[in-house]
Amino acid sequence: MSFLVGTASGALVAGGVYYGFSAMMSSRTGQHQSDMHNLSQRLVNAAADIPTPVPAAQRIPQKPFMAMIQQKWNSQIDALFRGTRDLDQQVEDWGRRTLYGGDASRKSQ
Repeated sequence: MSFLVGTASGALVAGGVYYGFSAMMSSRTGQHQSDMHNLSQRLVNAAADIPTPVPAAQRIPQKPFMAMIQQKWNSQIDALFRGTRDLDQQVEDWGRRTLYGGDASRKSQ
């Protein structure tokens, strides 16, 4: 009989411990869910209160004088490269005329 009483009391203690842990986990899980919901609501509502930054395109100051200088610089560099290319073509034509004689104009490719 003591075997049955010991087993029953052990089962009762184990059930109580199980119920205690289960209730504690359930209440803590509910508390965490509630906290997470409150934090997410605060985050969503705070996003509406925070002013958005100005777009980068609007933060760049307009400098018409600098734009004009840069455009002039680019056109001068472009003219320099075009002149170099034309000079290279002239040197190539002169070399062909010198080596082969006659009309040394390039044929279209």
